[in-house]
Amino acid sequence: MAENTTIASNFIQNAIEEDQKNGKYTEGIHTRFPPEPNGYLHIGHAKSICLNFGLAEHNHGLCNLRFDDTNPTKEDTEYVDSIQEDIHWLGFSWQNRMFYASDYFDKLYDYACELIKKGLAYVDDLSADEIRAYRGTLTEPGKESPYRNRSVEENLDLFARMKAGEFADGEKVLRAKIDMASPNMVLRDTVIYRIAHAHHHRTGDAWCIYPMYDFAHPLSDAIEGITHSVCTLEFEEHRPFYDWLLESLGFDANTRPRQIEFARLNLTNTVTSKRKLRQLVEEHFVSGWDDPRMPTISGLRRRGYTPASLRKFCEEIGVAKADSLVDVSMLEHCVRDDLNENADRVMAVLRPLKVVITNYPEDKEEYLLADNNPMHGGSRFVPFSREIYIEQEDFMEEPPKKYFRLKPGGEVRLKHAYIIKCEEVIKDENGKVVELHCTAYLDSKTGGATAGRKIKGTIHWVAAKTALPAEVRLYDYLIESDENGNVPADFLEALNKNSLETIENAWIEPSVKLTAAGTHYQFLRTGYFVVDPDTTPDKLVFNRVVGLRDSWAKVKKG
Repeated sequence: MAENTTIASNFIQNAIEEDQKNGKYTEGIHTRFPPEPNGYLHIGHAKSICLNFGLAEHNHGLCNLRFDDTNPTKEDTEYVDSIQEDIHWLGFSWQNRMFYASDYFDKLYDYACELIKKGLAYVDDLSADEIRAYRGTLTEPGKESPYRNRSVEENLDLFARMKAGEFADGEKVLRAKIDMASPNMVLRDTVIYRIAHAHHHRTGDAWCIYPMYDFAHPLSDAIEGITHSVCTLEFEEHRPFYDWLLESLGFDANTRPRQIEFARLNLTNTVTSKRKLRQLVEEHFVSGWDDPRMPTISGLRRRGYTPASLRKFCEEIGVAKADSLVDVSMLEHCVRDDLNENADRVMAVLRPLKVVITNYPEDKEEYLLADNNPMHGGSRFVPFSREIYIEQEDFMEEPPKKYFRLKPGGEVRLKHAYIIKCEEVIKDENGKVVELHCTAYLDSKTGGATAGRKIKGTIHWVAAKTALPAEVRLYDYLIESDENGNVPADFLEALNKNSLETIENAWIEPSVKLTAAGTHYQFLRTGYFVVDPDTTPDKLVFNRVVGLRDSWAKVKKG
């Protein structure tokens, strides 16, 4: 189980405590995380994972992982594997309690037959379009299907023949027999089984009929002994059907699952619809499900977000009953806070400008002591020599007032090294600055006679002789929100064409050589970065996680 998982008081925890006080669920609290294996998990799922596993831990209970795999046309073992990896990465464990809805296909079929025998389900020959037309509207009742009053015997026979594969896809369905005039559209004889001659990732071709999600989900919860079925608000109107189903099949009202709905996560500059995320992948707007611009957990992981930062974010946003929009800067604040404490500092120059220190010996190389992280200490040696690289933006030939970096005749302090003065500017035939000639105050490094001299500007650098070449990928929001933070309906129109900038010729200090993928650093004065899996022994690749500026901290402080 994840460390430091905190469940603050919220209406779901209050409901659990109320149930315990009233003597319900005496055998303990049991929750579950029930993903459909038809895509990669995203940031919204992270909230659900933290909530369900967190509630179980807080109440000394259990939490299952169950794959609701009832739609074989969209499911794949790739998604099953990725979901397990994501949950483990977040820091949670289901121990030996991993299940599939397909584990219960035989039981679910028997429950459907029981409904038929009780006169509470029937085989319908209407097409999907006809069922939709017969259902009515929010202001008009639906019409009963002409097949609604088939006999129990006929329904059992037809359902068995559906199972045996006698009918084509869409030719028949099994519907619950409830109330076509109900104000709740879900109760207007919802479909509970359909025909699909499709290969299932676990059961193969053993079945050609599959339970609908609304049928399999509450029954799977009941079979597993789930006490609290926590789900998002869109399932609130489905709860009356779940209650009807479990009551019709004789599940004890005191022990069957209690469904509690909470608001799903809506994040600025972000879409979490699986359909839209799949579209981004399949139409090659991104490189894959783990593209660092994607809100998938695998994308966030590759971007450099940490498990602790996602858990902290989910704790910070809390659990609400009403929908709201969370500023993405709050998520960025959480990872920035984590990396500020845990990431080592290094120097990297993204857009290099060559500097020659003319009074420094050509054949000399020295190693200067540099601190790794002011939060937890540690140090390293950084090589220094006559030629170095600085950032192009750290020099201006005609600077404005209060510009404290390098300028002609100006002085700056090199981080961990010397104070230098710009003596000469070298340009190419087009007038572009290509090199600076500077002199160093050789007694100005730490411990030297003039080390304490006050210099307003300090800049980072790398030694040209020993710096390592690197590719740096600067990521920005994939989607641009409007002034209220909302993503437009046609989200493709809001794609940010500048969401990725790749810098091929950056330079970084040699202390990071042979660093493993997933290692985090703060590039001094630039931002937080992570080593990308594309890194090889011959080529370092870094992804920008987030910049140094923290807009959310300012909002929170205000």
